[in-house]
Amino acid sequence: MISVAARPSMKDVAEYAGVSPKTVSNVINNFEHVSERTRAAVQEAIDALGYRVNIAGRQLRQGRTGMITLAVPELDVAYFAELAKHVMAEADRRGRTVLIHQTGGARESELAALHGFDTQFCDGVILSPLALLPRDLATRDRRLPVVLLGERPATGTTDHVGIDNVGAAREATEHLLARGRRRIAVVGGAVRGRQGTDRLRTDGYREALAAAGLPFDEDLVVPVEAFHWRDGARAATAVMNRPVPPDALLCLNDHLALGALRALHEAGRSVPKDLDVVGFDDIEASRFSVPTLTTVAPDKREIARTAVTLLLDRIDDTESVPSQDHIAGHHVIVRESTGG
Repeated sequence: MISVAARPSMKDVAEYAGVSPKTVSNVINNFEHVSERTRAAVQEAIDALGYRVNIAGRQLRQGRTGMITLAVPELDVAYFAELAKHVMAEADRRGRTVLIHQTGGARESELAALHGFDTQFCDGVILSPLALLPRDLATRDRRLPVVLLGERPATGTTDHVGIDNVGAAREATEHLLARGRRRIAVVGGAVRGRQGTDRLRTDGYREALAAAGLPFDEDLVVPVEAFHWRDGARAATAVMNRPVPPDALLCLNDHLALGALRALHEAGRSVPKDLDVVGFDDIEASRFSVPTLTTVAPDKREIARTAVTLLLDRIDDTESVPSQDHIAGHHVIVRESTGG
């Protein structure tokens, strides 16, 4: 009878299976040149002893920490909190730990994340930037693997995962147009400046209007200071007090839309009888508002899974493949705020 410690070692597995520790290592690492009979014997020993691979020890021997960083602008914006949940789940499945960093959308904080905080406590960074400039990516240290989320400042230099923001906003606008809405205000929109999410989604809105033969009215683009509940409420109040109010609000995230719904309720406006409201992100609260919120749903699981995969691939091999640009899926979920 083989006696093993409370936590069996690779040597214990080798003794149980009647092979060398090197053979056990080859099986664990899925090396090809191992017979099926030997592989089955080693797997039987692993199962019988309850052996678990010491991932931390392996990573230390490879000069790695086993930790990755997720840097997002604001954790109190539900989209980023929900995305973080999916990133952590995928990383855990891949044997990694996630460190969460909140940048506040400040360039200095985003630069710190981009450069790994000038320390060696993580193997790579998944970063959702708001303030980075193209030159920031061009001059970054390529030895630190980085994957960008959302809109990146420059193309072709860093792995990136996002959605088609132009197409998503176009589809949301087309939904409103199909319901007969013609004066659609864009809450959080932008018509000038960098090609950020707000600008791209406004461009998609403009494309839908043009395809429908409708003129673009810049006065219906309502910028906001931030993408929070209160900003949506203030914007909705302001735009509905105009001499000719809109008949629909396309809000560029769900926080803005939910804030708008509250302000419209307090003003005695009925949604969707008086006007329609659409959001972006499909956060959990959008399913419980009154009325429930029609929204553009990015595939957050796909975004998280792809970002973690790209980062781990880059950690394993930093130079052999060019940077990748992955566009995740999205769809419009029709709910009560547009008559669904």
